Amino acid sequence: MSGELHPLVAESLERREELPALNELGPQGAREQLRSITADPGEPPVGAVSDRTIPGPTGEIPMRVYRPEGDGPVPTVVYFHGGGWVVGDLDTHDRPCRELCRTAGAVVVSVDYRLAPEHPFPAGVEDAYAATEWVAEHAEAVGGDGRLAVAGDSAGGNLAAVVSLMARDNDEPTIGHQVLLYPVIDDDVYDSTVEFSEGYGLDGSVGAWFDECYVPSEVHRANPLLYPMKACDHAGLPPATVITAGFDPLRDQGLAYADRLAEAGLSVTQENFPDMIHGFASMLQEPFDLDAAHDAYDLIAEDLEASFSG
Repeated sequence: MSGELHPLVAESLERREELPALNELGPQGAREQLRSITADPGEPPVGAVSDRTIPGPTGEIPMRVYRPEGDGPVPTVVYFHGGGWVVGDLDTHDRPCRELCRTAGAVVVSVDYRLAPEHPFPAGVEDAYAATEWVAEHAEAVGGDGRLAVAGDSAGGNLAAVVSLMARDNDEPTIGHQVLLYPVIDDDVYDSTVEFSEGYGLDGSVGAWFDECYVPSEVHRANPLLYPMKACDHAGLPPATVITAGFDPLRDQGLAYADRLAEAGLSVTQENFPDMIHGFASMLQEPFDLDAAHDAYDLIAEDLEASFSG
């Protein structure tokens, strides 16, 4: 399934080898390192960007609202950033949200949910669901027309899948599509978990540290709101776009979840980018501006348009 790494991806991995592993830095150090290697916010341009807060389960939840060019209202995508539930924020994922807003022609609402280990499971889930409910109830406030999707990468893909499960089980809000970019779906060991455990951008030691920070007790491990693969039933969920990467330790669980959703009768687009690594869809600027990253957002935009117009 995996051939050779894309040359730019291989070069990016060589540069990463010069940096300490995130698990060696502790939560604050890891967050600072990710911010330091993330492009400055502001590109590509979109119609408008604004920051705001909304009421959350235990306090205010910061959000960033991206509006596309042109007249509205338009559909809304609630976006959850990746980072193992430990790192990442509105700035580290500013560029991917802009790209999604631009390509999909939708309002994108990026959610700055609480992070572990200060706020372990289920804090992030609670914030993600609360933010999605708020956006559904206040679509006009963000320039939306009531049509709603959820999206996320890695740990954020996990939250998008979890929010979709919660919305189905609670009969609200109505979610028209779920976009899962190389999501964390399961805690089982897959072939890709072992094959790409070192040297491909998401080492097993880092993944284990994320898990240790996020999961406060082993009793949670059977909970589908932690790992959506463990849900007894996946019928009745929104149509899905599942993006995976050939050299990603999370590849096989993403593929397995796409199959599980399709078996449950969902409309599923599954696209594996064979020469890519975990996180490739955020590589949208020089010197590592990947065509595959732009292609992924073009595919997502097509799927969102189909679901929103269906």
